Amino acid sequence: MNALKLLQQSPVMPVIVIKDIDTAVDLARALVTGGIRSLEITLRSDVALQAIQAISAAVPEALVGVGTVRTPDQLEAAMKAGAKFGVSPGLTPDLAKFASHAGIPFLPGVATASESMFAADQGFAVQKLFPAEAVGGQALLKALYGPLPDIVFCPTGGINAANAAQYMALPNVQCVGGSWLTPDAAVAGRQWDAITTLAREACTLLAVP
Repeated sequence: MNALKLLQQSPVMPVIVIKDIDTAVDLARALVTGGIRSLEITLRSDVALQAIQAISAAVPEALVGVGTVRTPDQLEAAMKAGAKFGVSPGLTPDLAKFASHAGIPFLPGVATASESMFAADQGFAVQKLFPAEAVGGQALLKALYGPLPDIVFCPTGGINAANAAQYMALPNVQCVGGSWLTPDAAVAGRQWDAITTLAREACTLLAVP
């Protein structure tokens, strides 16, 4: 699977911080039941790699990836744990070199036209615009489409149920990233039906421009 096909798996790629390993598998199942397959497990907790391994083993229909990747070592460790794709908040030369030969889809984070051009030169034409709302959001994506029509984005950062459909309607957007499908209170309370409902609503919302 390449990066473009990755984005086409689900209209929303939930950005997930697993705080309690005991919630990881049930959370993944709740999202998959709601129609969301691509799950970005961020390296923002001590149990992230353990969660990737557990979900990969217990929820085979999920496409489990790793987020907040900053170094080649982090990406390598996540791949050993079972990660099928990687996402980064930015891109360094060392990370670009390693990711380009890693054998899995990789979405580098970009925030400007120059960063987008650099990432494309490294072989990454599918990118994560981050932090999307803070750096210009929809207006920036519209502006980038003119000179960079071949670049496809997954905007992340400030995306929610209220603005996701507007992002998805843009010609250079294939998927959006966001944390609204996994509210902390719902996860902590193990309200899996509520999370499945949020996933289903997201898919329905984004299916209609």
